[in-house]
Amino acid sequence: MIRKSSLPLILVALLSVASFASQTQSLMTRHVREVVAAGEAQSVGRLPATQTMLFDIVLALRHQPELDNFLQELYDPSSSSYRHFLTPQEFTARFGPSQEDYDAVVRFAAASGFNVVGGSRDGMDLQLKGTVASVEKAFHVTMGVYQHPSENRTFYAPDREPTVDLPFQLWHISGLDNYSLPHPMYKHSDVKVHANVAGSCPGGWYCGSDMRAAYYGGTALTGTGQNIALLELAGTDLADLNTYYTNVGQTKPYTPTLISTGGYSTSCLASSGCDDTEQTIDMTQAMGVAPGSKMLYMYVCGNAFATHGGFSETACLSAMSTTTDAPLSSQISCSWAWSPADPSTDDPFYQKFATQGQNFFTASGDSGSYPSSSSPYYYPAEDAYVTAVGGTDLTVTKAGGPWSSETAWADSGGGISQDSIPIPAWQQLAGVINTSNGGSKTLRNIPDVAAEANFDFYYCSDQSGCGGGLGGTSFAAPMWAGYMALVNQQAIANGNPALGFVNPALYNIGVGSSYGTDFHDITSGGNGGFKAVKGYDLVTGWGSPNGSGLINALAGAAGPSFTLSANPTSLSIKQGNGGTSTITVTPAGGFSGSVTLSASGLPSGVTAGFVPNPTTTTSTLTLTASASAATGTSTVTITGTSGSLTATTTVSLTVTSSSSAPVVTLTPASLSFASRTVGTTSPAHSIKLANTGNATLNISNIGISGDFALATTTKPCGATLAAGKSCSLKVTFTPTQKGTRTGDVTITDNAANSPQQVPLSGTGK
Repeated sequence: MIRKSSLPLILVALLSVASFASQTQSLMTRHVREVVAAGEAQSVGRLPATQTMLFDIVLALRHQPELDNFLQELYDPSSSSYRHFLTPQEFTARFGPSQEDYDAVVRFAAASGFNVVGGSRDGMDLQLKGTVASVEKAFHVTMGVYQHPSENRTFYAPDREPTVDLPFQLWHISGLDNYSLPHPMYKHSDVKVHANVAGSCPGGWYCGSDMRAAYYGGTALTGTGQNIALLELAGTDLADLNTYYTNVGQTKPYTPTLISTGGYSTSCLASSGCDDTEQTIDMTQAMGVAPGSKMLYMYVCGNAFATHGGFSETACLSAMSTTTDAPLSSQISCSWAWSPADPSTDDPFYQKFATQGQNFFTASGDSGSYPSSSSPYYYPAEDAYVTAVGGTDLTVTKAGGPWSSETAWADSGGGISQDSIPIPAWQQLAGVINTSNGGSKTLRNIPDVAAEANFDFYYCSDQSGCGGGLGGTSFAAPMWAGYMALVNQQAIANGNPALGFVNPALYNIGVGSSYGTDFHDITSGGNGGFKAVKGYDLVTGWGSPNGSGLINALAGAAGPSFTLSANPTSLSIKQGNGGTSTITVTPAGGFSGSVTLSASGLPSGVTAGFVPNPTTTTSTLTLTASASAATGTSTVTITGTSGSLTATTTVSLTVTSSSSAPVVTLTPASLSFASRTVGTTSPAHSIKLANTGNATLNISNIGISGDFALATTTKPCGATLAAGKSCSLKVTFTPTQKGTRTGDVTITDNAANSPQQVPLSGTGK
């Protein structure tokens, strides 16, 4: 009887669900370009039905009012939630798409014939690949080709707002048009003379490390434990990064990790028409300021230099907001600008960053005040959830030295939001906007901060080689990301969380009593429409960071700490013998405790002892090798512990055989050359050949293969090499054809592991 009465109700419910599921839903953001809707862009046809597209479906946030309230509490120092950041999983549970909705989108994508190339529920998106025909059918649009009204090219775009056959609304679909191609925020100087530059890079140009010296000036903070992320709309060639560090005579801290998002390639070679200048700039700036950072992650979500290039910045933002591909980065930099159909498109990701303790720095532009007819790209700098970085002209006291003076850069992007983005709460503080700076009291004002951006920088790229004379706020944004790594390192060392979205704190400092000691206030110069004035302005924001003053204001003054150093830093001992080094404890910040020392990384058969241990000043480290200890060179790490504080230093240990025999050590173990035009010869690179054994090394032959040559025709190391001595092999690269070229240096001698080889590689272009 119960079943008979329930059956009609169940059927009605099922029919209602089926009816609801078949309804076509509009999206919550705008996609159609105004020039298409208004008929300003002339139609020249349709995209081929078989052409493949990369695009990204973004799901909507849940509980938006609750999220807005949570963000207010999260950055209110008086709130119990102050800087209690969420994990990506916690954010998803509270504000992200439900599992049911996400699964429905996955089924929708499969039924539409799309292939999944990325995305996740925690990232709020599904990154897809499919044909134009499938896109048109799934989203009920026609993908037209139009003549661009202001650029000499065509673009593709949907003719109407997309809709989807789902029982709920989606937020956005990125990648459906290429009306706005992303622009890197750097530019070449029209002037060949660089005045007031005292950089330590070749030619007197500024290095990334010079920004560290100018804006930080200390040595204690290096970004230890911090990850930095870069949003890039084209890939890169890491060989250019290697060339940069070789040319400037610095050791590359690490090799950045490249992450493909949205199906886009991480490779960018001049031979394929791609320019990696911006991408290399971003790496050298961020790593130069924070050389001790844990890792730099480059997220690639575009192909800006392809003939029909497209991009999907939401794919990058999604990946940066999760831990699927890499750990979260507390500091993110973007040196690109574009013009979205809807300026609110990326807000869910920027808000997610803020809840997770991440800050997004972006270049404000290189075409002077807003609006600009020469480069009308104001996004993402005008967004209310990012930190926009303007440009200055910096002078230092000496090459690689500290800050001396600073004026506004004439091309620094800045002004009032051109997309009518409302003024955020932190710009409404008393004293921020006034008649002097000409800002708006109703709309977002740009930039927030600034740094050196004049045409003073050294760079290397696959397309144009190495040189000087580039400038742009694209140098300033990653500099600030590196600086924030220093801030967050100190915050965490003081037992505090990372800063997260830093704008509320920056503006509170700006209107506070310590502004003059925390910022360099830029008060001269202008960008055309606005002037640099005392306090906040629409050219340089609050100005540039004033050394440790701003770090202490944001993260709190550094607490008790200590450092370790070793003297000597390298030891060479024979099997059955020992050697000593003095380990010195240097206290800081009021530290006065004792330090317990330990050693790790010891080779087999080697023991370590410290006397005294623990110590408050110095201790003698004795490393002893047994008669059968492993020979070779290794790095021994010395760790000091005092309560919750730790510090480390290293000692290079070489163990040689007690028997009479030579031992060959080659540095580096492999050699990579920068891309080179076919038929031209590169500068010589060195390979160090060392005899770390205790007998003479007899060299019978040194050979080289491939498109490589030894710089001298005679034996560069002679016929013999005494024990403990070294010599240098000079190698050049002359590509005979385009593409990857490989070879080897081969040394034949009387060492036990003869012959030894050093692999060689380079790229012809």
